[in-house]
Amino acid sequence: MARLTLILGPKNYSSWSMRAWLLLRWLQLPFDEVTIPLYGEHSREWLLRYSPTAKVPVLIDDGVTIWDTLAIIMHLADAHPHIWPADPAKRAYARGICAEMHAGFQHLRNSMSYNARGRDRQVEMTPDLVADIARIREIWTEGRRRFGAGGAWLLGEFGVADIMFAPPAIRFVTYGVALDGVAESYSRRLLGHPLVREWLTLGQADAVIPACELGGTGIA
Repeated sequence: MARLTLILGPKNYSSWSMRAWLLLRWLQLPFDEVTIPLYGEHSREWLLRYSPTAKVPVLIDDGVTIWDTLAIIMHLADAHPHIWPADPAKRAYARGICAEMHAGFQHLRNSMSYNARGRDRQVEMTPDLVADIARIREIWTEGRRRFGAGGAWLLGEFGVADIMFAPPAIRFVTYGVALDGVAESYSRRLLGHPLVREWLTLGQADAVIPACELGGTGIA
């Protein structure tokens, strides 16, 4: 039995679970997985066994329960400080954009529900949604411009900022959001990362959740 246990939702439908899973895999930490079916009759009851918020992900570390993705990042950073960049300016930027992703982009989340297999989803492009998309493109472009010279990823080397922004890249594919320039090339690279591809492949086997299949022509 691994010392760490990650409570998560189905890989095809749970963007926050994706972030925690990618983080643990990137850190090469062994862990057990417990997948909770979401949006079912007993889902909340099952989730409350692990989390007071009835949400995923939840990390159990040697009997200590940590809920919420950002809290999991901070908890693991105590033992693995390289989660955050060593350079102070880069570290400050990474923390800022990760916190922004954690707390913001509600219009994107509400309008473009996460469905990794989905294609041709159609939603109303409201001004608020357009602004959220534009802000993500801005972050990707600025991050690469300011800090990306040392490597191929958002802040140079692959890290927690890339992990936090992987789900929006998947949403953009699901809903056919057009990108160009630096944002387009970064998104394509992020979707091709081996851990992201592994997550997407595993999610292909998830059962369909009808409540998450709205706004499009079916899964592909």
